[in-house]
Amino acid sequence: MTNQVRVRYAPSPTGHLHIGNARTALFNYLYGKHFDGKFIIRIEDTDDKRNVEGGEESQLEFLKWLGIEWDEGADIGGNYGPYRQTERLDLYNKYVKELLEKDLAYKCYMTEDELEAEREEQRANGQVPKYAGKHSNLTPEQIEQFEKEGRKPSIRMRVPAGKTYTFKDLVRDNITFESEDFGDWVIVKKNGIPTYNFAVAIDDHLMEISHVLRGEEHISNTPKQMMVYDAFGWEPPTFGHMTLILNEERKKLSKRDEHILQFIEQYRNLGYLPEALFNFITLLGWSPVGEEEIFDKQTLIEIFDPERLSTSAAIFDRHKLKWMNNEYIKAMDLDKVIDLAMPQLIKAGKLPEDMDQQKREWAEAVISLYREQLRFGAEIVELTELFFNDSLNYDEGAMDVLQEEQVPEVLQVFADKLIHLDSFNKDDIKAQIKATQKETGHRGKKLFMPIRVATTGQTHGPELPMAIELLGKEVILQRLDKVLKQLGA
Repeated sequence: MTNQVRVRYAPSPTGHLHIGNARTALFNYLYGKHFDGKFIIRIEDTDDKRNVEGGEESQLEFLKWLGIEWDEGADIGGNYGPYRQTERLDLYNKYVKELLEKDLAYKCYMTEDELEAEREEQRANGQVPKYAGKHSNLTPEQIEQFEKEGRKPSIRMRVPAGKTYTFKDLVRDNITFESEDFGDWVIVKKNGIPTYNFAVAIDDHLMEISHVLRGEEHISNTPKQMMVYDAFGWEPPTFGHMTLILNEERKKLSKRDEHILQFIEQYRNLGYLPEALFNFITLLGWSPVGEEEIFDKQTLIEIFDPERLSTSAAIFDRHKLKWMNNEYIKAMDLDKVIDLAMPQLIKAGKLPEDMDQQKREWAEAVISLYREQLRFGAEIVELTELFFNDSLNYDEGAMDVLQEEQVPEVLQVFADKLIHLDSFNKDDIKAQIKATQKETGHRGKKLFMPIRVATTGQTHGPELPMAIELLGKEVILQRLDKVLKQLGA
């Protein structure tokens, strides 16, 4: 075993990159880079019934999008390949043969119906179901008979009796299991494909993986993997099991949870920034020293301390993610903000794909109004609604503003002043708001709120003179006229 830190992320190509899997990859990446080690991608693709077309490519695409790079993998090679399990079957068979020869494993010919009947009987007796070892010592004659019947055997590991398995977890300190808790478990299925716990132990040893960081749902897998290490006299890696990710209702994050988007692809499509998502996910189960929460990737690599992995569940706070993404957007160059938001307006049908220069400049100016408040790219569609709707819908707060007694006077004077404007830009508009103030004597909210509500339909929003300029003189005068008629002015 090398002294170099070697960590891995080993996805199955069964779907797109999920938040929980992304965190596993990210923590391994940060751990490896912090200790000047290697980060490896291994594809666990032996469950062909669950594999989906394009699953591997999708996983790798969104890892790269997040900013995670790897040193070895199926796509770039390395000295410890192959990096897909389906290309390693000959390796597994070699070790299966060795276990059978040492009588540390054996062939089991029980059918699924027989196994289920055994489990049912155990449940009826108040026992925890586990394989009872009925085929653990078959005679050559019994094996021959089963073979004649056409039965296909699985291969089971002999679980040692009376053995205690203890490992020091990076997150939870010492964890102990007793061998009596396990029946002899399958290491090779009837179709000849190795099971997860067997293949992963072989792979981690041969790839010289030094540390395995993964979700706490894998804790119960660890003793089985330790059995494999023991059987071959190998040293196991150091394990660290990260706590669950919970939603805001303190329930386990589930792919069926409709309140929280589950896949990295969804966040990209909505216009979240990879840097923000990288930062946010890092804080799901790990905390830095101090109160600061915004970090770039290189800083996170430098400060990542496994001692600060949390022992309590992480809460996925949607509002915090939006806040964090907004912080990154505010720090971006305006051109990049426009590149983030413009496709969302086109996708929503608010803008044509082929715009002339004048229309594009107008759209860019509209987007720039919302740079400070934009939390993710797709939010621009809702924020800019007032620029694309022919008619305005006034909510209760807006109607309350329009009912104030000074409103007809303010709006009539303002409209009269706009009509005579030769140029319609924000500076001239701002001057006419001041002129309206001087003529009517109304100032502050009594002045600005009626103008904002009548022209934009909102009680708060972007810089008012610029918004009025971008809406255009004709639209503004139509909206003012409509409100004045509704007020009977």
